[in-house]
Amino acid sequence: MSAVLAALGTMGAVVALGWVLGRWRVLGERAAPVLARVVFVVAAPALLLSTVAHADLHLLVSRTAVVTWTSTALVALLAALVLRVVWHRSAADVTVGTLVSSYVNAGNIGLPLAVYLLDDPVVVVPTLLFQLLVLAPVAFAVLDARPAPPLDGPEPAGTGPDGSDTAPAAPGAPVPAGMRVAGVARRTLSNPIIVGTLVGLVLAALPWSAPEVVLQPFALVGAAAAPLALLTFGMSLAAPRTTADAAPRRDLALAVGLRSVLHPVLTWGVGTALGLPAPALLAVVAMAALPTAQNVLVYAMQYRHGEALARDAGLLTTVLCVPVLLVVAAALG
Repeated sequence: MSAVLAALGTMGAVVALGWVLGRWRVLGERAAPVLARVVFVVAAPALLLSTVAHADLHLLVSRTAVVTWTSTALVALLAALVLRVVWHRSAADVTVGTLVSSYVNAGNIGLPLAVYLLDDPVVVVPTLLFQLLVLAPVAFAVLDARPAPPLDGPEPAGTGPDGSDTAPAAPGAPVPAGMRVAGVARRTLSNPIIVGTLVGLVLAALPWSAPEVVLQPFALVGAAAAPLALLTFGMSLAAPRTTADAAPRRDLALAVGLRSVLHPVLTWGVGTALGLPAPALLAVVAMAALPTAQNVLVYAMQYRHGEALARDAGLLTTVLCVPVLLVVAAALG
């Protein structure tokens, strides 16, 4: 488990650096949201394009993928039902809460864990693909349907959160369903994260491999996504906080419980029922035990909603990740 501790320690050091930068405002007052936008618009799409382009699409129909997709979908569905049906949260609150509960840190922690603990980096691909092909597009579709103010002030008329023209109808005027669907589809398909993923999928599906000279620039820029996201996370922790900035306790408890306890247990149950061999079962449960991805905070900051929940859940689940992974490795390793 030294690999797990080393990966978490490295991440903790980068987060601590971000906290120092934010605490003393080394990069200025607006550094955190600006870095978040750089990750969202440039670095993360480049990383996803270069990563997915090398993925083996046959993993999408493997038993490992079925276990991963089924357990993650159940966790996301449970989070959404509790938040919406039981606690009557808004659509945006439900979306961010669902992401916080089900979207794991497969890149920053999962990939090093897969390499050093499981000796197989491919095991992280089903988790990454489900998050990129299902969770992220659905979440962006909901959040894009809700106009959000840009990072520097109120949103000007006719501009969506991704910079696209929205031209809202006059107050009180009904908007045809077809126009609403077309608008959401246009904004969703212009989302940089989804565009990067779709381009990567097209390249992966080609009968020949894309030249490395084409992919290397994307890989180089994408390499900045993880450290910038961690720096952004640390800077967000340094921001002055009031009672209004705290995440709702029930939402936070639900997210942490689903992320750190229920998801790995549910994955173990589904994997056992489908007869996964011991190494594959260890791999999928370890991936399910990962903490909430820092990218969720980046998404929350981009859409200016649920930032406190994404920040606090990311911190708590990262701390809990160490004992949970130790238990998983001891029980299944």
